[in-house]
Amino acid sequence: MDITPYVDSLRRDLVAAADTGGDELRQAAERLAYALDPSARLALMEAISHAAAEITAELPEGSVDVRLNGRELDFVVQAPVAAQPTPPTPPAPPAPPAAEEDGDLARITLRIPEAVKARAEDQAAAAGQSLNTWLVNVIRSATAQHTAHVDIDLSSIPFVGFDPFAGARKPGARRLTGWL
Repeated sequence: MDITPYVDSLRRDLVAAADTGGDELRQAAERLAYALDPSARLALMEAISHAAAEITAELPEGSVDVRLNGRELDFVVQAPVAAQPTPPTPPAPPAPPAAEEDGDLARITLRIPEAVKARAEDQAAAAGQSLNTWLVNVIRSATAQHTAHVDIDLSSIPFVGFDPFAGARKPGARRLTGWL
């Protein structure tokens, strides 16, 4: 902040006030104004520093400092460092379904393509579950008592704009299957 315009304004006001007293008084006022220049600058800097201290006292965090840079004042505002937003917590894994009537475990060997296994692992990780737990829950959902298996042929429905089956080349690839 350049305080020179404020000091010059004080000088002009002093000289203007002395103008009414004649030429000799005006010259004396000009000399006095130039002599007062350092004192006026110091007084302005002190007032601005006190204002910055009062602002800092009112802030809940951070500070405002005034620094002298040559003949100019620089304001340094130190705001508190904003805390990095915490990433959302992953959803809690669903509660395990009620225990089946038969608590015995059976072991099976499941052979699936590597790409399907990778997608299943990604889905399990997104659900916060192990692959085994995720597969058991998928099978439970598919075999639940009131589950309906859906198999819909979408080949007769025209898709305007984006066709989700555009890359499918096999006949019957425009089908939607799953359990509800």
